[in-house]
Amino acid sequence: MNKGSSDAAGERVTRTESMQHQANFGAGFDAGSPLEPDDQALAQALVEEKDSESRTRAYSGPWATIISALALLFSLFQLAASTFWTMDAITLRAVHILFLLTLSFLLYPALRREQRQRRAPTLYDALCICAGLFSFGYLILNYTNITLRGGWFEPVDYVVASVGLLICFEMARRVVGNLAALALVFLAYNFFGYLIPGAFGHPGYSWNRVAEHMFWGSQGLLGVGVGVSATYIFLFVLFGAFLKHSGFSDFINDLALTLVGRTAGGPAKVSVIASALMGMINGSALANVATTGAITIPLMKKTGYRAEFAGAVEAVASTGGQFAPPIMGAVGFIMAEFLGVPYTTVMLAAAVPAFLYYFTLLMAVHFEARKLGLKGLSREHIPNAAKVLKERGHLLLPLAALMALLFMGYTPLFAAAVSIAVTVAASWLSPRTRMNLSVIMRAMEEGARGAVGVGAACVIIGVIIGTVSLTGLGLTFGYEILKFVGKDQMYLGGLFVMVMSTILGMGVPGVAAYVIVAAVAVPVLTGVGVQPLAAHMFCLFYACLSNITPPVAMSSYVAAGIARSNETKTSLIAMRLGLTGFILPFFFLNNPLLLYSPEHSGMATLWAFITAALGVSALAAGLEGWLFTRCNPVMRAMLLAAAFLAIDPGLSTDAVGLGLICTVCVWNRHVSRAQTLSGE
Repeated sequence: MNKGSSDAAGERVTRTESMQHQANFGAGFDAGSPLEPDDQALAQALVEEKDSESRTRAYSGPWATIISALALLFSLFQLAASTFWTMDAITLRAVHILFLLTLSFLLYPALRREQRQRRAPTLYDALCICAGLFSFGYLILNYTNITLRGGWFEPVDYVVASVGLLICFEMARRVVGNLAALALVFLAYNFFGYLIPGAFGHPGYSWNRVAEHMFWGSQGLLGVGVGVSATYIFLFVLFGAFLKHSGFSDFINDLALTLVGRTAGGPAKVSVIASALMGMINGSALANVATTGAITIPLMKKTGYRAEFAGAVEAVASTGGQFAPPIMGAVGFIMAEFLGVPYTTVMLAAAVPAFLYYFTLLMAVHFEARKLGLKGLSREHIPNAAKVLKERGHLLLPLAALMALLFMGYTPLFAAAVSIAVTVAASWLSPRTRMNLSVIMRAMEEGARGAVGVGAACVIIGVIIGTVSLTGLGLTFGYEILKFVGKDQMYLGGLFVMVMSTILGMGVPGVAAYVIVAAVAVPVLTGVGVQPLAAHMFCLFYACLSNITPPVAMSSYVAAGIARSNETKTSLIAMRLGLTGFILPFFFLNNPLLLYSPEHSGMATLWAFITAALGVSALAAGLEGWLFTRCNPVMRAMLLAAAFLAIDPGLSTDAVGLGLICTVCVWNRHVSRAQTLSGE
């Protein structure tokens, strides 16, 4: 798995690994299998086209060994630095960036048209690596002396800062191209602010002042973004890689098949559950679409779903992993840092909205299956539940250990390190899943490679955060929006933030999208009276949902490519299926009861959860136009109205909403029975 994406267990999936995953997952579908030979190759090609983080080189000869050794060393260093090796934060972050720079220039091509198969890096790669070693090596050796000088910088310090800043931009250009372009716009704002009239203008800063702030300051390249990457994100990326190599991915897919494979529209429900479980670990929308979607989308199409609907289901299911506990694509750790609260607070707050998001999707595919008269998979294609749990149920132990340690109050770093050890130990409980030294080394190498993408994103967002802090952009933006909407217009302010979050999140990895949006938009929400946790969660949802929002709906476009469907139609259906994600944040703006917290009454939270679950079920039924039988326009309108009333935490709205739901259920059931008796 990759990306910490994120995204925290890896966003990049190599073609070989994905094909092996397909072979294992598709083993139960040999008879009449819908899988086409090039489905996985197509998925990988689409991901590479849409996502620069997936376009990596493949080396042969001695350099393949050198890069593997370097990746292994990166993992060992991070494990040591996060457990028993004590070092100051700046040194840790600088060494982390050095590894990221070196691996980025070795793995990622300088030009898109470059030949991926190589025997050695280019001279330009070598020069870039030397520039990185020079700048950040100088920082590591001289940071303490410069601090003791009281912040007095000599000409060589500005030269080093300039080289370091430029070389980080080159790394970001290769690895996360869209984000590098956005960071460049923010960097230019530091110099050309004097050209902007009004409140957003500023006198402008010199190159030395900007380079000093971005390189030597604590709010630039070495800020909170890379700080989280060097600690939480890397370890959870590594944890995801270990889970994958223990056979966890195949286990959860088989488990999903046993749970819902035989129900109406079984393959679509398998897609939802498998993507949810995978997303909880890796948090990468594109990686989930490429791996799970290459199998489930053809299965959904064969079952009878339209191509656009099949692609949309996979896109929506994969996107939700970025805000689904326990790992939330590593975004949760950054949110906890911003808020100054324990990670378990963030994780618990996200649990109910994430569940409602996936529950809506499950209900939508169920109603669609009933409407189309679809069946589930036949018994011979469903693994035996008892056998699956007996043979591989022990693979749940690492997740159980992780959750237990977090709720016992241990730090996420300690919990992740112990969970990695538990993964190896648990794998030895069965010969089928046993991880030997070779597998462990492969997992460590894959974890390091997977951390490069999210690490590069975390480094370059330091430029964006640095610009916001240096120019006061965040405060200015918040003040101007508040002047426009007024301090008592919570929902209007939320609407502005929703649009801005969706736009800023387009084409940007989940972690980076959240950090960018939070830096600019959270002050707006807190200014209109929203609680900080609710404000951050609001921004997170819309930043992530940009993956299914046209015109840059990355997840929808990749899923549409696999489904061979129209991209725009697939994206629009995905927005409809993911509508809960778009409306829920507005409900916890002024009533954060849906964001679970120990401060809330247990019964009040439980009641809010139950009514919200009924509400999202009504929403799915109203959107699909089906309950027990087809719903007429009046029924659909009543269901949609009931959905909003039931989701809103409040006794009066709940009573009216539940009354409407009961009325429609009785009415629709009566129509269904009448149709049955008349033989329709």
